[in-house]
Amino acid sequence: MPPTTPSQPHQQTLFPRRNLILFAVAFATVGAGYAVLSLGSGSAEAASVLLVVGYCVLLPFALIA
Repeated sequence: MPPTTPSQPHQQTLFPRRNLILFAVAFATVGAGYAVLSLGSGSAEAASVLLVVGYCVLLPFALIA
């Protein structure tokens, strides 16, 4: 009997699915921070919190985790 091959080959990616989701959340947070910053209606505190969380917390966590 000839050996059987799987119907779909196993693809290896650079990052697992969890990390890709974290990248998406980080970029969405950074994008929201810049969007809030562009409004200019006195919400610089919220924009800075979003940017710091996106760049300093989520993005490194997506790379390491």
